Amino acid sequence: MFSIKSNLFLFMLGATLYCLLEIMWRGYSHISMFFVGGLCFLILCKLSPLELSLPLKAFIGCSLITVIEFTSGLLLNRVLKLNVWDYSSSPLNLLGQICLPYTACWFILSFLILVIIKKLA
Repeated sequence: MFSIKSNLFLFMLGATLYCLLEIMWRGYSHISMFFVGGLCFLILCKLSPLELSLPLKAFIGCSLITVIEFTSGLLLNRVLKLNVWDYSSSPLNLLGQICLPYTACWFILSFLILVIIKKLA
């Protein structure tokens, strides 16, 4: 359904929008978040045409984003010691890399993005 050119465009769009969102939310971003954000947005775009309910797609999206956040957090923060983020002081966190409140935010954001994608398709 998506060509390599459209995949690259969607990746770049998501990467840019995510970095802008992060700058608005916490005042700064990190170059690694460009790649993580692009990947997550591309995944949501791939979920969009599936014949599933919108809440289920948003749940799958937020679950995949949380897995990507955890994996990239382990690599960036624990292995490479870049200290891009630390959720240690957040409630219900796992190794300071993910936490339940942000997973809930990813669900809401995934839901909104999927609605927008459907309207634009």
